[in-house]
Amino acid sequence: MVSEHGIAVRINGTLHEITVDVRTTLLDLLRERLGMTGTKKGCDHGLCGACTVAVDGERILSCLALAVSVDRSAVTTIEGIGGSDTLDPVQQAFLDHDGFQCGYCTPGQISSAHALLREHARGDLSAASFDGDRDGSLAGHPVLTEQEIRERMAGNVCRCGAYSNIVDAVAAAAKATSQ
Repeated sequence: MVSEHGIAVRINGTLHEITVDVRTTLLDLLRERLGMTGTKKGCDHGLCGACTVAVDGERILSCLALAVSVDRSAVTTIEGIGGSDTLDPVQQAFLDHDGFQCGYCTPGQISSAHALLREHARGDLSAASFDGDRDGSLAGHPVLTEQEIRERMAGNVCRCGAYSNIVDAVAAAAKATSQ
């Protein structure tokens, strides 16, 4: 017996009222039911980060979240980052620093970097933040060093190995958004 449940979710600013099978993941809702294919299905086990989206401003792996769990939430996918005529600073930095090769992981990388900048701006710490304490960075805000960026982006895998360019892109986006 299949159980269905009605949900209301605001995706990239648009309200969607839809009935879903309670076993449907957020990723499958986005891609298969709503046609938002920017968010990628990589491993489907929460290991690669290709499906990263933000729910109520917090990044999650949409392949691990049930659609019913985001009822009455706001979801931001890669399609919701930036405007129709302008790129978000993270998107622009990825272009400027060649932060992609094949591009498959790019939506998840950008979504994760977008959330990383919000997390950093509000002072959230990472495991790398504690290593930075020797230079006094924990006195206020963690310094967004290369190590800090790598730690915070560790859940996103790039099979092409564009990591150094991705780190450069995130650092440039951080600089652009702090000005």
